[in-house]
Amino acid sequence: MTASSASRATPKGHRAITAAALMATYMQAVNITLPNAAVADIQGSLSMAEDELGWVFTSYIAASVIIMPITGWLASRYGRKLVYQLSIAGFALGLVLDICATTPIQFVIARIVQGAASGTLAPLSMAILLDLLPPKYHARISLVWTLCLMLGIVSGASIGGRLSEYNGWRSIFYIGLPMSGFIFLVMALSLPEKKASQTQPFDFFGFASFLLGMTGLQMLLDRGERVEWFASAEIWGEAIASALGFYLYIVHVLTAKTHFLNEALFKDRNFILSTIMFFAFGFILLPTLALTSPMLEQLLNYPVDTTGYMTIPRGVTLLGGLILMSFVPARIDNRLFVVGGMALVVYANWRMLDYSPVMDWRPVAIAGALQGLGLGILMPALTKAAFSTLDPKFRPEGTALFNLSRLYGSTIGVAVVQVFFYDNTQAMHLALAKNLVPYHAATHATAASASLRGLAMLNEVITGQAAVIAVIDQFKVLMIAMLVVSPFVLFLRKPRAASGPNG
Repeated sequence: MTASSASRATPKGHRAITAAALMATYMQAVNITLPNAAVADIQGSLSMAEDELGWVFTSYIAASVIIMPITGWLASRYGRKLVYQLSIAGFALGLVLDICATTPIQFVIARIVQGAASGTLAPLSMAILLDLLPPKYHARISLVWTLCLMLGIVSGASIGGRLSEYNGWRSIFYIGLPMSGFIFLVMALSLPEKKASQTQPFDFFGFASFLLGMTGLQMLLDRGERVEWFASAEIWGEAIASALGFYLYIVHVLTAKTHFLNEALFKDRNFILSTIMFFAFGFILLPTLALTSPMLEQLLNYPVDTTGYMTIPRGVTLLGGLILMSFVPARIDNRLFVVGGMALVVYANWRMLDYSPVMDWRPVAIAGALQGLGLGILMPALTKAAFSTLDPKFRPEGTALFNLSRLYGSTIGVAVVQVFFYDNTQAMHLALAKNLVPYHAATHATAASASLRGLAMLNEVITGQAAVIAVIDQFKVLMIAMLVVSPFVLFLRKPRAASGPNG
């Protein structure tokens, strides 16, 4: 290649563009889990109810899931650079709204703004990197992009915990402002505009019906506990909307000639089975963090910064698994790694069932490290299985759906474990408290001399015990979710040597 052709292949400032795109990928990912260790401080400051805590995560992820599928159409219609810069500006606006929020609804709206803006950042960053660099670097940059994505998710809790402990919870959103400014400036100065000469038609009906089904189900899970489930007209409305949306989408896929997810994706067995298993991957990835940090902080009385630090072993092994998988020879059957990754995740969650109020930090660190290693092996193994038999021309749509399954799995997972957690806490509280009757000698003696304050303390102890048991039950739910999808491995075809893009 001549010097002139090389200069045409890579625009001026390509190193700065690469750094900014990777930084944007990390920034949108780290903000998913950044509030995790600080959630108790956020709850106290904003007077947020217990059953609203899950909205801290689901509002951000659900908004991202909604916007992500139309990223390609937006970029071709209005220009990649314009959409990217507007997304960065919107993300910064969400950060400012987070900092200024004084009520739960203001904070949730701010997280929705953040999530909606982040929905385009990861896919556009990957598209920019692949367009910027020569094909021989595509495999390497895909790995680096994936590492940045996962590093953001696994490091958010530890960073947020430390900042919240020493500077208050609002400080966790300040760090994104200079990053947003740097990314915006680099893209404004160096990124060439790219806009399709002719915009491809977008299947808005299929997208709208799919969106209606997902949003209705998400709202049902998020709001059900608060409004007494199907005793509420709101829940009936959300359930009907979700069922109608998914029904219309299925009919549309079966009858329309074109739709925003090509029906060929649903005919590839490896892709569909891998996508379902990747949904389970997401179902476990974030809900584990959403359960572990509040358990350590609120039930076991760990400081906020220590709670964040205890997520580090999980993050280190997850990233280590991703890196090790990049060196695996293509001749080794990839299905072995899918099985191995699932086995490690299941075993780690099984170890979590032994958590107790009297444990120290070691069980949490060991179980987290094992689960992280399993997830780190599983992610690239499932990606390779999904794209090894898929026609290359369907890979852009396949990549979008594959990544959507992980994100949607995470937001559904957080909602489900929150629902089961509060139901189980109430049930366990009743089961434990029913033994405190006047005929029990010890209880009778205590009650005779106890003040109202003493009875309140006794109730607090029972509530704490019930909450610990409920948390452990949720780890069992996550373990069962992985066990349910594990048999799908048996139906995977042996992948070809070539693999698809890293998700």
